[in-house]
Amino acid sequence: MLDRAIHVLAQTRALLGGVVLCLLVGMVCVSVAGRELGDLAHGGWLAGAGDWLIARGVGPILGDFELVEAGMAFAIFAFLPLTQLSGAHAQVDIFTSGMGPRVNRTLATFWSVVMAAIILLITWRLFAGMQDKIRYNETTYLIQFPIWWAYAASLAAAVAASIVALYCAAMRLTGQRST
Repeated sequence: MLDRAIHVLAQTRALLGGVVLCLLVGMVCVSVAGRELGDLAHGGWLAGAGDWLIARGVGPILGDFELVEAGMAFAIFAFLPLTQLSGAHAQVDIFTSGMGPRVNRTLATFWSVVMAAIILLITWRLFAGMQDKIRYNETTYLIQFPIWWAYAASLAAAVAASIVALYCAAMRLTGQRST
Protein backbone atom coordinates (compact mmCIF):
# COMPACT_ATOMS: atom_id res chain seq x y z
CA MET A 1 0.00 0.00 0.00
CA LEU A 2 2.71 2.50 1.02
CA ASP A 3 4.92 1.36 -1.85
CA ARG A 4 2.14 2.06 -4.34
CA ALA A 5 1.41 5.50 -2.83
CA ILE A 6 5.09 6.44 -3.03
CA HIS A 7 5.26 5.36 -6.67
CA VAL A 8 2.12 7.34 -7.52
CA LEU A 9 3.49 10.40 -5.72
CA ALA A 10 6.78 10.22 -7.63
CA GLN A 11 5.13 9.57 -10.99
CA THR A 12 2.53 12.33 -10.67
CA ARG A 13 5.19 14.86 -9.65
CA ALA A 14 7.33 13.87 -12.63
CA LEU A 15 4.34 14.14 -14.94
CA LEU A 16 3.51 17.59 -13.56
CA GLY A 17 7.16 18.62 -13.96
CA GLY A 18 7.06 17.42 -17.57
CA VAL A 19 3.91 19.44 -18.30
CA VAL A 20 5.51 22.56 -16.81
CA LEU A 21 8.68 21.95 -18.80
CA CYS A 22 6.70 21.57 -22.05
CA LEU A 23 4.79 24.78 -21.31
CA LEU A 24 8.07 26.59 -20.69
CA VAL A 25 9.51 25.36 -23.98
CA GLY A 26 6.37 26.52 -25.80
CA MET A 27 6.51 29.91 -24.09
CA VAL A 28 10.18 30.38 -25.03
CA CYS A 29 9.41 29.48 -28.66
CA VAL A 30 6.54 31.98 -28.77
CA SER A 31 8.68 34.63 -27.11
CA VAL A 32 11.60 34.14 -29.50
CA ALA A 33 9.25 34.16 -32.51
CA GLY A 34 7.59 37.32 -31.19
CA ARG A 35 10.97 38.95 -30.67
CA GLU A 36 12.02 38.13 -34.24
CA LEU A 37 8.71 39.28 -35.72
CA GLY A 38 8.92 42.48 -33.70
CA ASP A 39 12.46 43.10 -34.95
CA LEU A 40 11.34 42.53 -38.55
CA ALA A 41 8.34 44.83 -38.06
CA HIS A 42 10.43 47.61 -36.54
CA GLY A 43 13.09 47.19 -39.21
CA GLY A 44 10.62 47.89 -41.99
CA TRP A 45 11.07 44.48 -43.57
CA LEU A 46 7.37 43.65 -43.46
CA ALA A 47 6.05 46.89 -45.02
CA GLY A 48 2.40 47.51 -44.06
CA ALA A 49 2.14 44.26 -42.10
CA GLY A 50 4.89 45.54 -39.82
CA ASP A 51 2.80 48.49 -38.64
CA TRP A 52 -0.15 46.16 -38.06
CA LEU A 53 2.02 43.78 -35.99
CA ILE A 54 3.52 46.64 -33.97
CA ALA A 55 0.04 48.01 -33.23
CA ARG A 56 -0.96 44.61 -31.86
CA GLY A 57 2.05 44.49 -29.55
CA VAL A 58 3.90 41.66 -31.27
CA GLY A 59 7.19 41.07 -29.50
CA PRO A 60 8.74 38.92 -26.82
CA ILE A 61 6.72 37.76 -23.83
CA LEU A 62 7.32 40.17 -20.99
CA GLY A 63 9.23 38.49 -18.18
CA ASP A 64 9.81 35.26 -20.06
CA PHE A 65 13.13 34.67 -18.33
CA GLU A 66 11.50 35.21 -14.92
CA LEU A 67 8.90 32.57 -15.71
CA VAL A 68 11.54 30.17 -17.05
CA GLU A 69 13.58 30.61 -13.88
CA ALA A 70 10.63 29.85 -11.62
CA GLY A 71 9.31 27.02 -13.77
CA MET A 72 12.68 25.30 -14.12
CA ALA A 73 13.21 25.34 -10.37
CA PHE A 74 9.86 23.62 -9.92
CA ALA A 75 10.52 21.11 -12.72
CA ILE A 76 13.86 20.08 -11.25
CA PHE A 77 12.32 19.40 -7.85
CA ALA A 78 9.34 17.68 -9.48
CA PHE A 79 11.62 15.18 -11.26
CA LEU A 80 13.67 14.47 -8.14
CA PRO A 81 11.25 11.97 -6.47
CA LEU A 82 11.10 9.67 -9.49
CA THR A 83 14.85 9.96 -9.98
CA GLN A 84 15.43 8.98 -6.36
CA LEU A 85 12.88 6.17 -6.42
CA SER A 86 14.26 4.61 -9.59
CA GLY A 87 17.90 5.09 -8.57
CA ALA A 88 18.53 7.06 -11.75
CA HIS A 89 20.95 9.61 -10.31
CA ALA A 90 24.23 9.90 -12.18
CA GLN A 91 26.85 7.66 -10.69
CA VAL A 92 30.42 6.79 -11.45
CA ASP A 93 31.08 3.16 -10.62
CA ILE A 94 34.58 2.80 -11.99
CA PHE A 95 35.91 1.81 -8.55
CA THR A 96 32.86 0.01 -7.17
CA SER A 97 32.16 -2.21 -10.19
CA GLY A 98 34.93 -4.58 -9.11
CA MET A 99 33.74 -4.79 -5.51
CA GLY A 100 31.39 -7.46 -4.28
CA PRO A 101 27.61 -7.18 -4.03
CA ARG A 102 27.73 -6.72 -0.25
CA VAL A 103 30.02 -3.68 -0.50
CA ASN A 104 27.86 -2.22 -3.28
CA ARG A 105 24.69 -2.72 -1.21
CA THR A 106 26.37 -1.00 1.74
CA LEU A 107 27.47 1.89 -0.45
CA ALA A 108 24.01 2.18 -2.00
CA THR A 109 22.46 2.28 1.47
CA PHE A 110 24.96 4.91 2.62
CA TRP A 111 24.30 7.15 -0.39
CA SER A 112 20.55 6.69 -0.06
CA VAL A 113 20.72 7.94 3.53
CA VAL A 114 23.02 10.82 2.53
CA MET A 115 20.69 11.79 -0.32
CA ALA A 116 17.71 11.78 2.03
CA ALA A 117 19.58 14.07 4.43
CA ILE A 118 20.57 16.43 1.62
CA ILE A 119 17.04 16.60 0.21
CA LEU A 120 15.67 17.27 3.70
CA LEU A 121 18.23 20.05 4.16
CA ILE A 122 17.30 21.62 0.82
CA THR A 123 13.59 21.37 1.66
CA TRP A 124 14.14 23.05 5.02
CA ARG A 125 16.15 25.87 3.42
CA LEU A 126 13.53 26.32 0.69
CA PHE A 127 10.93 26.74 3.42
CA ALA A 128 13.12 29.31 5.21
CA GLY A 129 13.76 31.13 1.94
CA MET A 130 10.05 31.19 1.13
CA GLN A 131 9.32 32.72 4.52
CA ASP A 132 11.86 35.47 3.83
CA LYS A 133 10.36 36.19 0.41
CA ILE A 134 6.90 36.46 1.99
CA ARG A 135 8.15 38.63 4.84
CA TYR A 136 9.93 41.10 2.55
CA ASN A 137 7.25 40.96 -0.15
CA GLU A 138 9.82 40.45 -2.91
CA THR A 139 8.58 40.44 -6.49
CA THR A 140 10.17 39.81 -9.85
CA TYR A 141 11.55 42.81 -11.71
CA LEU A 142 9.46 42.85 -14.87
CA ILE A 143 6.12 41.19 -14.22
CA GLN A 144 6.08 41.82 -10.48
CA PHE A 145 4.77 38.43 -9.38
CA PRO A 146 5.64 37.49 -5.80
CA ILE A 147 8.82 35.42 -5.71
CA TRP A 148 7.45 33.28 -2.90
CA TRP A 149 5.05 31.68 -5.39
CA ALA A 150 8.01 30.02 -7.13
CA TYR A 151 9.44 29.03 -3.76
CA ALA A 152 6.08 27.53 -2.73
CA ALA A 153 5.80 25.48 -5.92
CA SER A 154 9.38 24.25 -5.53
CA LEU A 155 8.79 23.55 -1.84
CA ALA A 156 5.74 21.39 -2.60
CA ALA A 157 7.84 19.34 -5.02
CA ALA A 158 10.76 19.22 -2.54
CA VAL A 159 8.45 17.90 0.19
CA ALA A 160 7.44 15.09 -2.16
CA ALA A 161 11.13 14.45 -2.89
CA SER A 162 11.82 14.34 0.86
CA ILE A 163 9.07 11.79 1.44
CA VAL A 164 10.36 9.59 -1.38
CA ALA A 165 13.99 9.94 -0.27
CA LEU A 166 13.12 8.98 3.32
CA TYR A 167 11.15 6.01 2.01
CA CYS A 168 14.07 4.88 -0.17
CA ALA A 169 16.54 5.25 2.72
CA ALA A 170 14.25 3.30 5.06
CA MET A 171 13.83 0.51 2.51
CA ARG A 172 17.61 0.32 2.01
CA LEU A 173 18.30 0.31 5.75
CA THR A 174 15.81 -2.50 6.34
CA GLY A 175 17.11 -4.47 3.34
CA GLN A 176 13.75 -4.43 1.58
CA ARG A 177 14.90 -2.56 -1.50
CA SER A 178 17.51 -3.55 -4.05
CA THR A 179 17.35 -0.56 -6.48
